[in-house]
Amino acid sequence: MKKAIQIFCLTCFFTGLASAQKQKVSLRDSLDQKLDLSDWVLTANGFIPFPSIITEPALGSFGGALFAVFVDPNTPYRDSVDGKVVETRAKPNIFGAGGAYTANGTWVLGAAAGGVIKKWRSNYRLFTGYADVNLEFYRTFENLGEKEFEFNIRTIPISGQLIKQFGRSDWYAGLNYLFLKTELARTNPEFHDPKDVNSTISRPGILIEFDGRDNIFTPNKGFRWNTLFSTSAEWLGSDYSYSSVNTAAYWWIPVSDKLISGFRAEYQNLWGDAPFYMLPFISMRGIPVARYQGNIIGLGETEWRWDFTSRFSLVGFGGAAKAVLEGDSWGDSSWRVSGGAGGRYLIARKLNLRMGMDVARGPEQWAYYFVFGTSWVR
Repeated sequence: MKKAIQIFCLTCFFTGLASAQKQKVSLRDSLDQKLDLSDWVLTANGFIPFPSIITEPALGSFGGALFAVFVDPNTPYRDSVDGKVVETRAKPNIFGAGGAYTANGTWVLGAAAGGVIKKWRSNYRLFTGYADVNLEFYRTFENLGEKEFEFNIRTIPISGQLIKQFGRSDWYAGLNYLFLKTELARTNPEFHDPKDVNSTISRPGILIEFDGRDNIFTPNKGFRWNTLFSTSAEWLGSDYSYSSVNTAAYWWIPVSDKLISGFRAEYQNLWGDAPFYMLPFISMRGIPVARYQGNIIGLGETEWRWDFTSRFSLVGFGGAAKAVLEGDSWGDSSWRVSGGAGGRYLIARKLNLRMGMDVARGPEQWAYYFVFGTSWVR
């Protein structure tokens, strides 16, 4: 499987490189002659190769991922206002495919697409794949303290959403859907319900979003807010009946031409009969995936980026969050704090796309992450 992933991405890379050479597309920017993939992506049907070392502690702390990300720029919307043609930006279409393999035996294959249906003034997202994941979950028991449980989770996810713009504003609303077919190949009966061993989730939802960012890859300014109300029920084909609300806000403020501040706030609440692997968890750099789960999650984080040259940046970030399980109180739950620093390189100037690496420290350990665009993706 690992070999197949490598062959796929190398084939894509050399195909794209051959196309770039045929069209005589330079991999250097015309302004500063630095390495830049803008023209390759925008004019040669090329892609941004994203080989990455996976350092997620929950997945064995080491692994490799190979993804090909294609960007298809859209022409602006053209509207007639008072007899004049006014152009407004349209988000690019983005397509990606690839896979990952980690030291603890986890492997994933997936493909995703997101873009604009200009005729409807709508945005869409689609994702599917297959994941064979080895993951640890934690629970605290009276008189026993915290205990770790290991699972092998094999799942086929299918998700999609379609949201429509309100007039010519930054407001959108529409539908979101998630389907999961999941099998637990390694089980812990004392931890989960018997029906979790082989289960199906069918969860539609309503999504409301405001997106005023100046760029979807690495924003320099703007505000984004989205809220998803979703429900899973047996009459929808699901084995579970539960509901959830997830809301998140992000705000980027340029303090100066070279200093950008960012702020993130999230709240999640799930109630009803849900499988343990669907409970919300704290998602911050430095904290392993699913390490702190709860029916309620509250989170706040800030990130500051200093562009000390036109290409290179330094990043610093930090935040705190709480995870509250059903039956516990907000006041009795502990804050989990993490923070760190990293660097970025402006790999595609015309897309304002920065890539780099972060090092972070959570409550228990250090971790490092390869970053493509913004770290705040939801």
